[in-house]
Amino acid sequence: MKLAVILALITAPAFATELPPDLAKAIDDYDRAQVRNDTETLARLVDDDYILVNSDASVENKQQFLADFHLPGFKIDPYALQERIQKVWGDGAVIGGLLHLGWTQDGRHQTRTLRVSYVWAKRDGRWRATYGQVTRVP
Repeated sequence: MKLAVILALITAPAFATELPPDLAKAIDDYDRAQVRNDTETLARLVDDDYILVNSDASVENKQQFLADFHLPGFKIDPYALQERIQKVWGDGAVIGGLLHLGWTQDGRHQTRTLRVSYVWAKRDGRWRATYGQVTRVP
C-alpha cells in the first residue's frame, strides 16, 4: 500500500490541488468557449473588471478580449494545458501551465508556446476569470 501512495505522489503534477467541482466546470467551459468562439459563454465566465496581459505586453479589458473572437476568420485550435499549476484558497484560485497554442487569424495559421496564468474569483456564487497573463516561451 505504501508503494502505491509513493507512486501517486511521484506522478502527481507539481503544484496541483484538487479543484472544487464548480471551478473545474467553469474552467472547462471557458476553454471550450474559446475554441468555439462562444462569446456568450465567455462573457458570463469573465468578470466585468477582467484584465488580460497578452504575450506582446498589450493589455485588454473584457470588451477587447471578447471582440477578438468576432474578428473575421479568427479561430483558436483545441488545446490542452500542460505542466498544470493549480492553487485554490477560499473563493480564489490561480490556474496556470504551459500551452502550445495554435490559431488562425487574417488567413494565417500561427503557433506559439506560452506560459499562462489565470486568476479566478468566486463572486455571487459563481467562478469568474478576473485576470489572465500569457508569456511567450522562447
